[in-house]
Amino acid sequence: MDLLFLGTSSGTPTRARNVSGLGLLEETGKGWYLVDCGEGTQHQLLRTPLSLHELRGLFITHVHGDHCYGLPGLLASAGMLGRKAPLEIIAPAGIEPWLRSTFSLSQTYLSFELVFRACETLGPWHCGTLKVEAVALSHRVPSYGYRFTEARPDPRLDIDRLDRHGIPRGPIWGRLVRGEDVEHEGRILRADDYVLFTREPRRIVVGGDNDRPELLAEACRDAQVLVHEATYTQSIADKAGETFGHSTAASVAAFAQSIGLPNLVLTHFSARYQADPARGLSIEDVRAEAASHYQGELYLAHDFARLRLGRDGTLMLVAPPQRRAGSAVSDSAAGSGAGTV
Repeated sequence: MDLLFLGTSSGTPTRARNVSGLGLLEETGKGWYLVDCGEGTQHQLLRTPLSLHELRGLFITHVHGDHCYGLPGLLASAGMLGRKAPLEIIAPAGIEPWLRSTFSLSQTYLSFELVFRACETLGPWHCGTLKVEAVALSHRVPSYGYRFTEARPDPRLDIDRLDRHGIPRGPIWGRLVRGEDVEHEGRILRADDYVLFTREPRRIVVGGDNDRPELLAEACRDAQVLVHEATYTQSIADKAGETFGHSTAASVAAFAQSIGLPNLVLTHFSARYQADPARGLSIEDVRAEAASHYQGELYLAHDFARLRLGRDGTLMLVAPPQRRAGSAVSDSAAGSGAGTV
């Protein structure tokens, strides 16, 4: 399970950071999911191996523009590229009428179906190898986090049970271990009844904008990774007298420490934090504040950073993707301010 950051700035883009977007890649390499889609996300995708044909689900945390203004363009481009498969969009209820109005006004006609699911009423959502649950958060508008859980961690057949039930070896067994329910002799064989899972599932929690990290306590139970905004340092929040519905690096880090979370990834940084400490407020200030409250593995995301969650629960940085031919965008500043502490 990989996390590929497409945008890590809060509110407005900077020369080094776009606004919010995060790709979650299946281990199989056959599909991926997008969490938030700020303006310019489709441009960021051009610098990655990700394809809009392989996008399996799209999750929006809340309706603020830096998290959703990229949707109309990205979806229109998917249609122009010939996507045919339906696409599920899990988002606050207001996203559907906004998108449909935008497409109607601009006379945009998609070549594929959009299937909307309101996160306000979302139960467990399954697709491919993942189960996803929504968690209500605290922000100036309704905001949500999402817990991604590996649905089938290293499955193997329960051969004793299969033999006891007289299910013949062959193609049926292969379909069951792949998670398919099978009709056999007039009855339905449920895959989960004949498969054993050999390790604990991997879990990643991705929070939307949120000024109360503790609301994610239950979602983070047994999770290996939390991705959460750290828009400000505490000194800036104290000077302003409020956080405007956001979290500080200190508050998120203290929460992660209190629940024993092994890996914390911070993102969604205010544009005031520069890569160069000599220019004033720096991303290193965010790192230092978080590190003073958290003793686990700490990462500060930057655009195009790719993190891999191994089967043993270890999170690590992996090599950045190769830039596609013809790209004219500089990477000179993109690698600043990320890594482990």
